[in-house]
Amino acid sequence: MQLPHMTVVGGGQMARAFVGGMIQKGVLDTSKLTVVAPSAATGRWWTEHYPECQMMSGSVGPDGQSAFDSSEIVVLAAKPHIIEPVLADPKADMTGKLVISIAAGVPLSTISAGAGHARVVRVMPNTPSLVGEGASAFSTAESVTSTDVEWVESMLGSVGYVVRVSENQLDAVTGVSGSGPAYIYLIIEALADGGVAAGLPRQTALALAAQTVRGAATMVRDTGEHPGVLKDNVCSPGGTTIAAMRVLEQNAVRGALIDAVTRAAERSRELAN
Repeated sequence: MQLPHMTVVGGGQMARAFVGGMIQKGVLDTSKLTVVAPSAATGRWWTEHYPECQMMSGSVGPDGQSAFDSSEIVVLAAKPHIIEPVLADPKADMTGKLVISIAAGVPLSTISAGAGHARVVRVMPNTPSLVGEGASAFSTAESVTSTDVEWVESMLGSVGYVVRVSENQLDAVTGVSGSGPAYIYLIIEALADGGVAAGLPRQTALALAAQTVRGAATMVRDTGEHPGVLKDNVCSPGGTTIAAMRVLEQNAVRGALIDAVTRAAERSRELAN
């Protein structure tokens, strides 16, 4: 599916991930892209990487043209403190546009009020979108059409896995996949440290740890087996793995991860309020 003209407000890492993925997958032509950059440095990055896109430093250019005039999709891909003034700007006319926000903690009701309509989508992405392995969830307001949903799924699907959820589930999504990469980086670092403690060179231990996490995740995704079953398959009676599992259980690793997810979800709700 080819997406129509799109305006991206922002231009940081997540915006670059989305746009890069869409362009790579052929769902967006760079000539159909307008970027409203928050800084000169951000603007230079976009001009260097995508010279065919249109750059603007604000909602309205020096010639009086609005950044949203030619777009059918507006992506709000900046921090909440930048998004809110954009929504409040009377020159930022989003009438008739599909508005997609990746601003954490900004509810659909706030985005709808600022846009002046309810054709609004809220997205919770994560940073592995930068390498095409993202896990994104989205929820929709009441005026979103089936075509709008197809557009959103094409956008997010170009940078990884995508699922539609109700808005009240987005805080839980934040706890699992939004914050989740940090948990996994910690696990990879700890596995590598263990390898070094056991006698491996640092780079070898790190490479083995990262590939092991990647391989295990691929097994869960591609086999459809419950992770508990896959874990049991590795644990031979009286073997090395079951000895290691006993240590993990004694140190409450499972409980710590569950608590981390639920605390991140709670914090997400606190920030939203």
